[in-house]
This record gives sequence, C-alpha cells and structure tokens, in this order.
Amino acid sequence: RFQAYVYFASVFQAMSCGIHYLASVFMAVTPNFVCDIPGNVSKVLSYNSSGSSIEDIWTLWTSTENYIVVHLENGEIWELNQCSRSKREVSSDLTYEYKGNKSEFSCSDGFLYDHAKWKSTIVTEWDLVCDREWLAKLIQPTFMLGVLIGAVIFGDIADRMGRQRVIWFTSAGQFVFGIAVAFTFDYYSFVVVRFLLAMVSSGYLVVAFVYVTEFVGTKARTWASMHVHAFFAVGVMVVALVGFLVRTWWVYQIFLSITTLPFVLCCWMLPETPFWLLSEERYEDAQKVIDIMARWNKVSTPCKVSELCSVQQDHLGNGRTGDNDVSSTKKHNILDLFCNWPIARRTITVWLVWFTGSLGYYVFSLSSVNLGGNEYLNLFLIGAVELPSYVIACIGMDKLGRRNTLIPFLLSSALICVLIMFIPQDFNILIILANMAGKFSIGVAFGLIYLYTAELYPTIVRSLAVGSGSMMCRVGSVVAPFCVYLRSVWIFMPLLLVGIMALLSGILTIMLPETLGKPLTNTLIEATELGRNKENSSGKTRPEKIEMFGQETANTEK
Repeated sequence: RFQAYVYFASVFQAMSCGIHYLASVFMAVTPNFVCDIPGNVSKVLSYNSSGSSIEDIWTLWTSTENYIVVHLENGEIWELNQCSRSKREVSSDLTYEYKGNKSEFSCSDGFLYDHAKWKSTIVTEWDLVCDREWLAKLIQPTFMLGVLIGAVIFGDIADRMGRQRVIWFTSAGQFVFGIAVAFTFDYYSFVVVRFLLAMVSSGYLVVAFVYVTEFVGTKARTWASMHVHAFFAVGVMVVALVGFLVRTWWVYQIFLSITTLPFVLCCWMLPETPFWLLSEERYEDAQKVIDIMARWNKVSTPCKVSELCSVQQDHLGNGRTGDNDVSSTKKHNILDLFCNWPIARRTITVWLVWFTGSLGYYVFSLSSVNLGGNEYLNLFLIGAVELPSYVIACIGMDKLGRRNTLIPFLLSSALICVLIMFIPQDFNILIILANMAGKFSIGVAFGLIYLYTAELYPTIVRSLAVGSGSMMCRVGSVVAPFCVYLRSVWIFMPLLLVGIMALLSGILTIMLPETLGKPLTNTLIEATELGRNKENSSGKTRPEKIEMFGQETANTEK
C-alpha cells in the first residue's frame, strides 16, 4: 500500500510535464491574418465572395496567396495581403481585379486576425507574424533547450541533496512558473519564464523516474518505470481537452497549470528514498522510512538497516577483488564508451535510437494539429495511443527480449512514415490513423530504450551511458520543432527525416546483443563479450540485476 501511494502520487504530477511540453501547440497557433487598414470598412471583396466586414470573409478565404480588397468609408480602396498592403490610386470602381497604379505600404497599423477559433494566442498578442514569425518558431525549441539543461542540473542536485527536496522544489516550480507564464507582459519575458518552467518540468520528470524506481519492488519495477511515461501521455490528452474548452491563451495556460495543484499541496508528505539515505549514511532516517513502510504495509517484522548494511558491505567486498578493484577506483569519462570498436558501435547505435525516439515522438505529436479535421481530437488520439504502446513494450521486453522488440517497431515506424506519403490528402481519417500507428511504434521503441541501455553497459560506465543517451534524447527534442517547420518546404519532409532515422536505427540495432535473462556486466571486457557467449543466455536474471538498475538510475539524465 505504501509503494502504491508513493507511486501514484509521484506519477500524477508527471502529467504536468506532458502538459507543459506540448502546451505550445495551441498557445502559439497562427490564425488567418492580413494587414490592418487606416479607417472604417464599408465593403470587403475576396476572390469569389464579398461582405460588409472582414469577419465575413475569413471562412471564405481559401488561400493566403489571395489578397482582400476593402472599401473604406472615406472612399479609399486598399488591397490587403498578409505582410503588405497597397492603396489603389483610382478608387472609382470597386472590383477585385485592378491593373492601375498602386502605392505599397508596410503593415504599420498592425494586423487583423481571424478570431473564430482562438480569441487570443501569443501570436496575436505580440504580432509574431511576417518578419517576426521566427520568434514564434523559437518558442518550442527554447523550451526544449530548457528541458535539456534542467535534466542535467536537477539530476545532479538530486544525487547531492536528495530526491525529496528536488521533487518539492520542481513540483512547486511547475505551478508557480506555469501561472507566471500567463501574466508575462511581452514576448521576451514569456520565453524566459517558459525556459524556467521547462527546467523544473524536466527536473521533476527525471527525479520522479528515479524516485519511483527506488521505491517499487523488483517484480513491478519494469512496468512501474515504463508507466511514468503513460502519465506523461495523459498530460498530452489534457492539453487537447483544455485547448478545446478554452480559447484564450493566458486562461488556457492557467487552467493547464492548476490541473496538478492537488499534488503541490500534498507533495511535502512524500518521504526520502531509503536508497539515497543509506548512500549518505543517514541510517536512522532510513530506518524511520522503513518503519513507516512496514506500518502501512502491515509487516510485523520490518527489516533493520544494520542487516541491509551488512549485506551491502559483503556484496561490495566480493566485488572489489581482482581486476574489478582497478575498475572501481579509476575515474571514467565519455571516451570509455568508445574504448573499442564493439563498444563504440554499440554507443553510436544506442545514441541514434535515443535521438530517433525523441525526434519521432515530438514530430508526430507537434504535427498532429496539422493533419486536418479536428486538431483537438487529433492531439488527444496521438496522446491516447501511447498508453497501449507502453503495455506492448513491457510484454515484448519480457517475452521476446529487448532487441527483438526494438527492431520491428523501429522498422515499422519507418515503413509507416513512407506509407503516409502515399495517402491522398483528402483521406483525413486514414492519415490520422496512420500517424497514430507511427506514434505507437515510436512510443514502444522510445519506452524500452531506457532499460535496454542500462543493461548493455557495465557497472563502471552504466550511469554515464544512460545519461549520455538521455542527452541525445534531449537534442532530438530540440531538433524536432525545426523538423516540423520543414513542412513549409515540403509537406512530407518531417516524416521523411523520421523515417530515414528510424530505418537506420532499426538496421544498426540488429547488431546489438540481447540482454533478456542475462546478468549485468561489471567491466568493459565483460560488456564487450556480451552477445558473443551464449553460456548465460538461458540463465535467469540475477536478483541484483534490476536492483542495481534501480539504484544507479539516480545518475541518469546527467
């Protein structure tokens, strides 16, 4: 009962991470717009329609390449484009086609926006269009840069100061910075506060993953750690729901931020993990937590810290003999991941899978609002399809193996990206279903790479391997928004890039060794031999395998 309480309380807040990561898909929407005009409008002409106001034209304005002709009450006739406007020298006849002289003007009076779907977005708030459009396109990449930096900073702080304090600070920070975003007064303050929000959101997700891993028992640890991502997906679904109900960006941001307020009010009740307390030699505090767990779980004879310490000392004593003594005292760095060709090839492949998983995840998510049909339903479905993908990933990892699950789903995501290119654009439902299948496939690969990476490397560089892989994941999330913007070059360019990366990753993964049922390696020599020797392939995993992973994930994301 105690572990269940801690687990669900912690992962509930993971929803807020999914919320803030994808909030910009509706907050930074660019509606139809044209230059504003210096006067009151009496009549408006579009290519094939007319009206008494520009609001009457938006629904009939089928192409942004066409201009809008407006007749002002003072008799002037203007042609309005998105980023320029021109005044007709001869204003006697109101027609759409005009071959006379015109005077060109900039959009010095601002812009007129279509408010049919969104009453206000940050684009309409600060006119992030035309020569300022690039500022709008930097919103998501700068957020993802904050995610990268936050993962590094808070992962290290959690090792030094404890998981509990970081969870307190980052969960409160998500609420405070989330609300503060809604009250920013200009674009630059908006980006700065969102950057801080990204740091604490990423920090929480990193530490929560470690936190629940250190509390949950070994039998349920794979499923528990995997489904932290499932609650992230629920946050994506919440974004779609709130976006559908609230159409003013700052109100939308406030509603998203208060979604997880209940956790902020009770997160101070969460205890520190016994693993971290023992690592800091705070034995009395660790014993208190263990006693509380025993009372919650109705265990009559709780274990004693002294017993745990004696077992740990025996284990460490056995491990510090022979060659391992040299390895344990040597300081290792990133170059050890390239110490020989088999390990270097493994590192390149693993990094590529991390990068591809993140790139594909965010490309499918951010592109969902551009698929046609109802953009809110599209994002909701793209988030919902993740839930079964993590279940399939867990089952496949335990039944088929890590590599044998990873390869087919990487290759299938590449195939789906190609198939989407051949679907006619009028078949909206089929396109949405295909994108859901692509997100499902990449979600399986993205979910299992965490544990697979930890099992591919020896103890001496395991944290370094998972941390460096996670950094590649963050790089992929920074690149993903720019990849989505390539739709303006060619509508299928993002899918083509994801497909190529997934295909390459799937092919290279064939050369990785299978780790299911094999003990964790301790030295680089053992890791190099992993996959060559079949003698241990039929043996069951040592009990300490998952336990060691649980302890060492504290250093992931560094």
